Amino acid sequence: MGVVALTIRPAERGDIHLLADFALAMAWETEHKRLDRATVERGVAAVLAQPQRGVYRVAERDGKVVGALMITYEWSDWRCADWWWIQSVYITPEARRSGVFKALYRSVQQEALQRSDVCGIRLYVERDNHRAQATYAAIGMQDAAYRVMEETMPWVAELIKKE
Repeated sequence: MGVVALTIRPAERGDIHLLADFALAMAWETEHKRLDRATVERGVAAVLAQPQRGVYRVAERDGKVVGALMITYEWSDWRCADWWWIQSVYITPEARRSGVFKALYRSVQQEALQRSDVCGIRLYVERDNHRAQATYAAIGMQDAAYRVMEETMPWVAELIKKE
């Protein structure tokens, strides 16, 4: 029997708890951080309620959500257009290495290619996550040669527990 086709769709309010589950799992798997569920659920709900913050896409196989990502926006004055940033990527363990991320990415790419207000697609990846880097390179993404620098506000430390 062949692989069941994927359906890519925008996330809906009914996906909030599942998207929060994905964010919690991803933070633990990639950084061994425990996030505050209530905060994450409010964060997901804020994106769904205010599309100027971003959008989520989910991948379904046989009626079950098996992956998701979020797109946020960064204005480029150099290009007079937005970069679309892919964030909060999560593929369920049983669906990994089966083309789910590729399908999600291609849906984002196809939409971006049709718009004159999008100058490109970016994402960030953990420095030591070589498997993810290989996945991104395989779909045509390139190392942008930037390092991400940050300063986290003190109140955020209370929400994220490093273990």
